Amino acid sequence: MRAMSLTADLFWSFRSPYSYLAIGRYRALAASHDVTIDLRPVYPLAIRQPDFFERNHPNWLGYTMRDMMRVAQFHGIPFGPPRPDPIVQNVHTREIAAEQPYIFRLTRLGQAASRRGKSLAFCDEVAQLIWGGAQDWHLGDHLAGAARRAGLDLAELDAEAETDAEALDAEIAANQAALELAGHWGVPTLVFDGEPFFGQDRIELAKWRMEQKGLRPR
Repeated sequence: MRAMSLTADLFWSFRSPYSYLAIGRYRALAASHDVTIDLRPVYPLAIRQPDFFERNHPNWLGYTMRDMMRVAQFHGIPFGPPRPDPIVQNVHTREIAAEQPYIFRLTRLGQAASRRGKSLAFCDEVAQLIWGGAQDWHLGDHLAGAARRAGLDLAELDAEAETDAEALDAEIAANQAALELAGHWGVPTLVFDGEPFFGQDRIELAKWRMEQKGLRPR
């Protein structure tokens, strides 16, 4: 008898560079092995804890920038500063702006894609635009093309994000609650069989655990 397919949840944010550095590898794992990974988007810390960056050690930002770039180089992942940043933030004071024209739309689009079982593909395609060096990813047909490559229609997703924003936000909040219930709070975190694996550097460890539970190539 064929073993049952495995399932996992990936808690993820459009603003997190480490989420971007993980998602392509998780998508490749889901394509090559018999596991379904449901990406469950959450709002980034900049929305949930606006003073997070102001409270951090002064070296935090510089080290993070250096580290994310070398991780991308190590794995051969295209990487560039987001233009524009999904979060509007003063780079000098680290203060988060009151008006956020991008992140709410993006995260609701991701949750709308999750309703259709295609959030992993959609968020990966969009993340490649945001973090892969695309200029003005929010303009023109960039996002429409990303949705199309994921088998979705951007106009349909956008309409749902506008008319059903309250329900989508409730689902996104439930994603965050589920992440914390699983034992973590940050992204990217894969939760498999109740066990959280936080960070882009835990993918091989997560795969090892799945193999113990019967993960097989497709």
